[in-house]
Amino acid sequence: MHCPFCNFPESRVLDSRPADEGSSIRRRRECNACGKRFTTYERLEERPLVVVKKDGRREVFDRSKLVAGFMKACEKRPVPIQKIEDTVNYIERELRNQMEPEVPSHRVGELVMNQLLELDEVAYIRFASVYRQFGDIYSFLHEVEKLLKSKER
Repeated sequence: MHCPFCNFPESRVLDSRPADEGSSIRRRRECNACGKRFTTYERLEERPLVVVKKDGRREVFDRSKLVAGFMKACEKRPVPIQKIEDTVNYIERELRNQMEPEVPSHRVGELVMNQLLELDEVAYIRFASVYRQFGDIYSFLHEVEKLLKSKER
């Protein structure tokens, strides 16, 4: 493993422990040259998961896009980063557990919407406004009313 600070090709492992509910291993390393410490993750190499977009394009599933979307929706909200990581792990696991090599983008979007609804209502509305492409204030208001009705139950 190359050091991210000095690019030296050798480091030693100081600590290893399971991460992401056992789906990866977190390793704390120290560079043999500069002595700086860094963290690496070892994950099982899985077959690619392809997301089919609305227009028919196919794109390899990119976990970082999911994290970025959650971060944007939860910006300035009291949602811990670890909770976002756990949620993204859950969504990715759900998609991979379907054992289908291709998943429609609307399936990913609905999983995100369901998880955001549990995480933070404001983040949910933020994401919904982009995902559902509200054309006017009335469609936005309709989504908020649906949210309020679901809270009454």
